[in-house]
Amino acid sequence: DPIAETSPAATGAGAAEGSITVYSGRSEELVGPLLEMFTDETGIEVEARYGDTAEMANLILTEGENTPADVFFAQDAGALGAVADEGLLATLPDELVGTVDERFASPDGEWVGVSGRARVVAYNTDVLSEEDLPDSIFGFTDPAWRGRIGWAPTNGSFQSFVTALRVIEGEERAREWLEGIQANEPRVYEGNNPALDAVIAGEVDVAFINHYYLMQRLEEEPDAPAANLYLTDGDPGALVNVAGVGILTTSDNAEPAQVFVEYLLSTEAQEYFATETKEYPLIEGVEPDPNLPPLEEIGTPEIDLSDLSDLEGTLELLQEVGIL
Repeated sequence: DPIAETSPAATGAGAAEGSITVYSGRSEELVGPLLEMFTDETGIEVEARYGDTAEMANLILTEGENTPADVFFAQDAGALGAVADEGLLATLPDELVGTVDERFASPDGEWVGVSGRARVVAYNTDVLSEEDLPDSIFGFTDPAWRGRIGWAPTNGSFQSFVTALRVIEGEERAREWLEGIQANEPRVYEGNNPALDAVIAGEVDVAFINHYYLMQRLEEEPDAPAANLYLTDGDPGALVNVAGVGILTTSDNAEPAQVFVEYLLSTEAQEYFATETKEYPLIEGVEPDPNLPPLEEIGTPEIDLSDLSDLEGTLELLQEVGIL
């Protein structure tokens, strides 16, 4: 069993050798400390290259077999799917992929999720209560929401959500939703945090973001007038995407790369995601932030996250509708 031999737990901290190059679509601010923890634990050096997830996926696809990357650490499953579609991700051992619920890993074992990120509607609690909000993401196309919505169309997580919408509801229904929101004159923000700022400031009443931005904010500002709406009943707005990792087929450092993947699924790393980034841990035995609804209570849509790989189709649609 090569896993047992290479795992830091089995060999003792610092016994593993080598170095790996990680292309990270997650920011240094979020995961830099975690990569340092990994090196301290295993002795394996990490050279990290940070950028936008889609940008990093495109870089790997452009470099192809010449990529120096050993590991792709993406902020969403779609980017991993796009790289896997080109045959560039190696098959991970079953016992590694099996540490998370099957909906959070590639059916072919080419990538595994390491933390969960729920799509939510953040709303201003001075203006709205949960009863005032639609029970479906489609409800926000109602003209009553004109001028009251914030979104970040250039954000990777938002684009993954639109891809999910296309997969679940079909191209036309996704187009209708985008046109309906666009008709409501949403305010456009650079990312999730500025959109959340706008909700808290009362600039907009609601914004479509990921759940953990508000959780992180409430640690700093417990009285911020905002809450997250978690949609249910398989609504596309209840998508739970994952940040995940895959090992490149071209890697000469497959063994230390696998130790890295194992580390991200260790109790220590999963607790980091739960406490530091406020994401959902994906292994059994590590609890999420107590202020979050349990993952099983979020009525996520039935979707294979690998099917979120058609980012190009989503960008084309967003351009056609005039959003990008």
